[in-house]
Amino acid sequence: MKAWLGRLLAGALAVLALLAAGVYWLNVRGEADIHPRTAAGAAPSAGQVARGAYIARLGNCMGCHTAVGGLAYAGGRGVETPFGTVFAPNITPDGRHGIGAWSAAEFWRALHHGRSRDGRLLYPAFPYPDYTHVAREDADALYAYLQSLPAVAQANLPHRLRFPYGTQAALAVWRALYFRPGDAVAAAPVVPDKGDGPAAAGQLRERGAYLVRGLGHCAACHTPRNALGGSRDGQALAGGIIGGQAWYAPALGDPGEAGMQHWKIEDIAALLHAGANQHAGVSGPMAEVVFGSLQYWSATDLKATAAYLQALPVAEAPRQPAPQPRRQVMEQGRAVYAEWCASCHGDAGEGRAPGFPPLAGNRAVLLPHAGNVVQMVLHGGYLPATQGNPRPLGMPPLRQSLSLEEVAAVSTFIRNSWGNRAAPVDLVLVDQILENR
Repeated sequence: MKAWLGRLLAGALAVLALLAAGVYWLNVRGEADIHPRTAAGAAPSAGQVARGAYIARLGNCMGCHTAVGGLAYAGGRGVETPFGTVFAPNITPDGRHGIGAWSAAEFWRALHHGRSRDGRLLYPAFPYPDYTHVAREDADALYAYLQSLPAVAQANLPHRLRFPYGTQAALAVWRALYFRPGDAVAAAPVVPDKGDGPAAAGQLRERGAYLVRGLGHCAACHTPRNALGGSRDGQALAGGIIGGQAWYAPALGDPGEAGMQHWKIEDIAALLHAGANQHAGVSGPMAEVVFGSLQYWSATDLKATAAYLQALPVAEAPRQPAPQPRRQVMEQGRAVYAEWCASCHGDAGEGRAPGFPPLAGNRAVLLPHAGNVVQMVLHGGYLPATQGNPRPLGMPPLRQSLSLEEVAAVSTFIRNSWGNRAAPVDLVLVDQILENR
């Protein structure tokens, strides 16, 4: 009996050892040996530093690595996830708390492989699953720019993650399941200065794909996730809940959500640059992206991104018949709408140009996930103040004016009036959004 148990234990240990070896291999495959440290190369040129400053805008690095009211790139901003809070680190050239002691190769490894200078695995709240597609020349330019900044001696905050998500072992398993380093890219795609033939259009879309998949890290929000936070296979840009925020980032391939295949390239570029055009406006997390990043992109890169988004294959999700909302809820919602909403959005949801969008037929209202409508009612909706739209109008928050039942009722009413038809909003969703605020 003891011999049998011993063999069973030995077999189990062998299986565990093989699994551990497999996880280890999946976490180090493709990594170049960057030690011993190579000798320092030539000092970066002013052009490389300037390019790096632009790349920092493309990646919206400041958006995460600067706390509200804090010094630029000194870290400290908390990124909420379903597993706890990850605090962005200091990436100024401070030798103790920042990346002053890092080499360009170590910085590249962090972007491409998600591994810190000391060998620790990084949490994918830092979007290295997207940055792994960034070209080495762009990574080196970004490194040169960050090293040119004033050093800030600000200590990094420890993450607040629930067990076991805060362990390196759990992170290694996650990476083995969901992370694959991108192929090494020698140079970032560029677009031609002139020409509008098929070859030029192809190069334009190639540049757009590079920006969307890499520095723009659009999939970080617009892709559905499973319970462990892994991207669902084959569903890139198919829409998903933004972890820890309860906002829904709509599908970019579905014309019923945020697909723009039927728009002109110029209209898509205008929305990305200004945050609004004649078709739509952005709010919530996307307004932050436009404000901190997209409004600073070059006209060429905006056009390239627009060309790529316009060319995405149409992928319409099946629509389930929505249950009929209860009559008393609709009546309550009608009364709330008449008092608080109709003066701007119209008695029939027709809107009022230029600042108050129509709600009838509005695809943002009809999204399969009602969270964005509830967010707007509770917390207000504001277009970003941009170069192209410096004085945007906004919607005030109604959280202090309406009960939770009234929020659910008016959201349901808006989603089921004037020809709109979508699932009713219940109190559970409203409460969840308040808890995640």
